[in-house]
Amino acid sequence: MLEQVIEVILPVLISAAELIGIFVVTVSVARAFWHYLLMLVGVKGKHYAVKFELANGMATGLEFKMAAEILKTVQVRNLNELAVLGAIILLRALLSFMIHIEMKNGPEEENPTPAEAEKK
Repeated sequence: MLEQVIEVILPVLISAAELIGIFVVTVSVARAFWHYLLMLVGVKGKHYAVKFELANGMATGLEFKMAAEILKTVQVRNLNELAVLGAIILLRALLSFMIHIEMKNGPEEENPTPAEAEKK
């Protein structure tokens, strides 16, 4: 009984988590690009950490994608599927780690505002 419920609900949950991850990445890319365009045009008084904003969105989207992969482990039927799934999780975890390292350096590398420049 429980196994049948899991077989019905799990694919829906996996698809939902993956769609949320795709949506988060898409929205963060669009938003970062919009802020980049605003900075190119030179909207006065506006300063955005575009690189940090994009990395943050990618990391969040990647977390949703990793959650979907973890849910997929429940459906694994043989060792080959587990090996492929483990490799995907490992690659996504490595990507997430690299993005988080990039985010640590994010806002400090951006061009400082005039007030921040005066402090230095």
